[in-house]
This record gives sequence, structure tokens and C-alpha cells, in this order.
Amino acid sequence: MKQYLLAVQLDESVPETEEERREQMAQTTKVTEEMKSAGSWVFVGGLQPSHASTVVRPGNGTTTMTDGPFAETKEQLGGFWVIQCDDLDQALAWAEKCALACGQPIEVRPFDDGSGRR
Repeated sequence: MKQYLLAVQLDESVPETEEERREQMAQTTKVTEEMKSAGSWVFVGGLQPSHASTVVRPGNGTTTMTDGPFAETKEQLGGFWVIQCDDLDQALAWAEKCALACGQPIEVRPFDDGSGRR
């Protein structure tokens, strides 16, 4: 089975109410439980807002650290699922359920199994 990242693309410029957040969590929990029952679930995680992040950048043999997100954009990674599926079609079906549950776009990306590396 292949593993896929289902990444929640969150628009941080659109505030959510506490009621909206609770409903989103209830719906995504249902999808996660369905994934577990189907044997597709590997891991799930929600993230704090992007302003809580620190970026570590390499350069000239050293690193620099800066506060805030890597990309200056309103859309940020808000959370994710790691799932295992037979194929991309199955992963996309899960992504549809996730998008409907959380009301956010979901990016589906397969994990690199190393077979395409030089």
C-alpha cells in the first residue's frame, strides 16, 4: 500500500467562530474514525496558526532562524492526515470526505518511496 499526505490548506485570513471550529472537529473526527475502520488511517495532526512557527534556513554552512511561516501567504498548512491506500483514486476519495468535513481544500501528495531517486 502507498502512503499519502492529505494536507488541509487553511486560509488564515478568514476567522472561524468557536462554534464553526467545534463543528469542523466533530466532522473531521467522524472521517478519521471511518479511515481507522477501513484500515487506511496512519496518523492525523492539527497545527497551531502559522505565526507560531519558526523557519530554520541553511546557507553558507550555517543556519538562520526566523519567526513566522516560510511563505508569506494567507493560505497555510492547517493540519493533515497520513493515510495508506491501494492507489491515488482511493486517496482522492478520502480527500473528498476530508474536504467536506473540514470545509477547506485538501492537497493530496504521495509519499516518495525512493524508487524515483537518482
